[in-house]
Amino acid sequence: RIVEGEVRVFMIGDKPIELIHKKPVEGGISATLSSGAKYVTYTPDDAKFAPMMKKFKSDLPKLMKTLELEGQPLPLVWTTDFILGEKTADGEDTFYVGEFNCSCVGIKKQLDRAHDVAEAAIQVCTS
Repeated sequence: RIVEGEVRVFMIGDKPIELIHKKPVEGGISATLSSGAKYVTYTPDDAKFAPMMKKFKSDLPKLMKTLELEGQPLPLVWTTDFILGEKTADGEDTFYVGEFNCSCVGIKKQLDRAHDVAEAAIQVCTS
């Protein structure tokens, strides 16, 4: 289902900021802006992605423990890309993590979040 795109969860620390459905152009598989992919943004609490976000939030502490990073702050700005999986018996989408990214996060569409990033940085540095 890669041709249907991927869903990026844009995070500041432990807070999901927005979801971005990145859909490749017809016949393509690249979901980058430069390839012509269409980006549609959603709020993190959008009902369309509620099961995905619930699972993501519950799995994050388990992941940190598995990586022996329990108690450590999450990256200041990072993303998780989800690829669509098979549909459930009820016709609901399932999702698989395709990538975690904290080293090269493209944020040119989130520049309005600079204040949120600054506040999160101050919180990490003062706690």
